[in-house]
Amino acid sequence: MATVPQPHRPTTPARGLTLQQKRTLWAWVTLAVPLLFFVIVRMFPALYAMKLSLYDWSFLSDSNPWVGLDHYKTLFKDEVFWKSLKNTFVYVVVGVPAQITVGIVVALLIQKVNKFQGLYRMLYFVPYVTSSVAVAWVWRWIMQEHGGLFNQILLGLGFPAQKLLGSPDQAIYVIIASIVWQGMGFSMVIFLAGLEGIPQTFYEAAEIDGANGWHRFWKITFPLLNPTIVFSALTGTIRYLQVFTEVLNMTNQGQGGPLNSTKSLVLFIYQEAFKSLNLSYASAATAVLFVIILVLTVVQSKVITKKFEY
Repeated sequence: MATVPQPHRPTTPARGLTLQQKRTLWAWVTLAVPLLFFVIVRMFPALYAMKLSLYDWSFLSDSNPWVGLDHYKTLFKDEVFWKSLKNTFVYVVVGVPAQITVGIVVALLIQKVNKFQGLYRMLYFVPYVTSSVAVAWVWRWIMQEHGGLFNQILLGLGFPAQKLLGSPDQAIYVIIASIVWQGMGFSMVIFLAGLEGIPQTFYEAAEIDGANGWHRFWKITFPLLNPTIVFSALTGTIRYLQVFTEVLNMTNQGQGGPLNSTKSLVLFIYQEAFKSLNLSYASAATAVLFVIILVLTVVQSKVITKKFEY
């Protein structure tokens, strides 16, 4: 039986990507670059340090025997490690609230300035973009026990001179003050952005109701600044957990003195890894720091985050 020829149907040309699909693809490509950088520069070294902490690794030996958790057991018996860990938490507990408080106060004051506001922003922001090493050495000169500018001012006002960086009780707070001072400009900019996002109608309505400045701050400004405060707390916590440059440059011979009173956990890791050449032991301390940062970040994001609405 003869087959009936089918009529010729033109084939539909293959359709390319839609505009929305192209945008989505470009977004993924753009996000992949910083993600790849983060994995290579941040995550891979952290995971490799955890692996290295389980071996007895040495520059001078080809064999790297497995030691399991031995380095961690030794670490938790190390008094210098516990002192460094305690100091690190002091940096966080004192430094982060101080950084947030100073940032809010400066932002509120600059917001009230009508003239030269841009100039004031620039002046406060300059220390943040200044080298941390330079800032540390200037503060070290100012806070010297003998001949330091701060003590000269105290003596001029009739107060006794202080040991400051030479005191086990005062040195850590001097270092915290220098970090707060340098980071003040960044905190100011962040909180200014948060303040500018609060509708002025709220303040006008509160003023009509008879609320004073203090009530307007606590009932309007502070609650609506919660996202900004959360961001500042998270970034500040990570910053103070990783204090290193200031301690290295402001203490004698970069040892975190006097009597390990200012030694941070990062400085402890640096000394073990690059001075004592005990990389496996330093890797164990690095793993502990990584876990601390991860846990504190998660806890903070859950505890201090509150829902808000306009």
